[in-house]
Amino acid sequence: MGLGEALSILSALAWSAGVIIYKRLGESLPPMQLNLMKNLIVLGLLVPSLAVFADWPPPTLPLSDLVITLVSGVLGIAVADTLYFRALNQLGAARTGILGNFFSPFVILLSFVFLHERLGPIQIVGFVLVTAGVLTVGRQTVTDTVDRRAIRIGIATGIAAIFLMAVAIVMVKPVLEAQPFVWVVSLRLVGGVTAMALAYAAFARTAPSTSQNRGPIPWRTLLAGAFVGQYLSMVLWLGGYKYTRASIAAILNETTSIFIVLLAWLFLGEPLTRRKLVGVGLTVSGVACMLLA
Repeated sequence: MGLGEALSILSALAWSAGVIIYKRLGESLPPMQLNLMKNLIVLGLLVPSLAVFADWPPPTLPLSDLVITLVSGVLGIAVADTLYFRALNQLGAARTGILGNFFSPFVILLSFVFLHERLGPIQIVGFVLVTAGVLTVGRQTVTDTVDRRAIRIGIATGIAAIFLMAVAIVMVKPVLEAQPFVWVVSLRLVGGVTAMALAYAAFARTAPSTSQNRGPIPWRTLLAGAFVGQYLSMVLWLGGYKYTRASIAAILNETTSIFIVLLAWLFLGEPLTRRKLVGVGLTVSGVACMLLA
């Protein structure tokens, strides 16, 4: 297993834990406010990371790389994450997890068009197995708890979020490969937080009643979600894309849905059914194909 593959799998595990935390946070915080607050916390966590891990003095990025990094943050953090949290509130974790299956096809398509990447036969088999496993698990966990219109809106919102995440990571991958990793991560987050702060300020002026949180802010849960579901998963996620091909990292990220099933069983008491076990087996087999190819 290469470093990039290991980081991609660990990123899926961290994000899965974050999804469970974010679902609970969504009960008291609107999507935009939740996204802004948790990324401000992450930005604070990155300051000591820069002091310890970054090369000093800071690199001088070409203007094109700087613009790409900031735009990637706006699309992938400010816009995509906010839409994802909105979909999470509308659909629940199960349906939103299923929509995550669109991520690797989007990345593979964009990588094919813009990065000229290709998958070998065994890796294609791995992709099929991972997708089959995730869909098997997802079909078991979906329940009809909201009306059809809300489902349609939530699905459209979720797909838009996943597509923007794919666009953001594919566009910044060449910069990740050419520039110091920690600095690119930090600049990307600065771009996202700046855009969110401006949008939230404008939104608060135009709709102050709906921009307020729906209850006391659960700071401990918010700190845990920001660290595990954003800081840790983001660093691992971007590290995976830095050290392996974008198409490979995207497929390994699909194990997120499997981790969600296992974490729900361990921490929420949800049953681990035979169908879920079959899905886990398919996904693990697919990951093995990806790693052995």
